[in-house]
Amino acid sequence: MSEITTDQVAHLANLARIALTGAEIEKLTGELGAIVDAIAKVSEVAGVDVPATSHPIPLVNVFRPDVVGPTLTAAQALAGAPEHDGSRFKVSAILGEEQ
Repeated sequence: MSEITTDQVAHLANLARIALTGAEIEKLTGELGAIVDAIAKVSEVAGVDVPATSHPIPLVNVFRPDVVGPTLTAAQALAGAPEHDGSRFKVSAILGEEQ
């Protein structure tokens, strides 16, 4: 088992501004230790002859050609809006900043 201490977990929680109880710190200490141990085991196996991978199965993006289809006019899009100025939707400020 790795040497993750409760002091280290409490320090990390403080840096992340996460309030943890003593019981939560104890639990996370064990869980983080297990994670660090698992990473160490993988590091032992991964040698210079093992190529790095980001995914175990090769992935390929599937694209389709862009095809212009039927779209709404600006007037049709704005027709259902609670508020608009004729060319744009009007929404109230969400951060308390009045414009």
